[in-house]
Amino acid sequence: MNFYVEAIASAILIFGGVFLLVGSIGLARLPDVYMRLHAPTKATTLGIAGVLIASCIIQSYRQESLSISELLITLFLIITAPIAANMIAKAALHHEIDPIDRTTGQELITTAKERTSPAPEAEEGKETT
Repeated sequence: MNFYVEAIASAILIFGGVFLLVGSIGLARLPDVYMRLHAPTKATTLGIAGVLIASCIIQSYRQESLSISELLITLFLIITAPIAANMIAKAALHHEIDPIDRTTGQELITTAKERTSPAPEAEEGKETT
């Protein structure tokens, strides 16, 4: 295998591995659910994307054509990670899981819990110009 391809793939693997390690440590060490959302959605997603892109580079070199499957998996993970984090946060709000005291922005949690959809009467009472 070409030295440059191996060097590029190795550098991207190390980059991805470091982000996976940081994301995993963050998931295990952060104190509450709202803080733990950051580790898998940011660091771990970037880490697994690095591993998959390195795999794409190696497979593309071996097959002598572009390997698209790894790119599609990476795209899927990057799209679905924020959606999964949003669903986890909504479930935590629904079950009224309180954050730790030193978490900033706790007034936003109260606002999100009390949010309701706009009333239809407010739409009818609007004046149109």
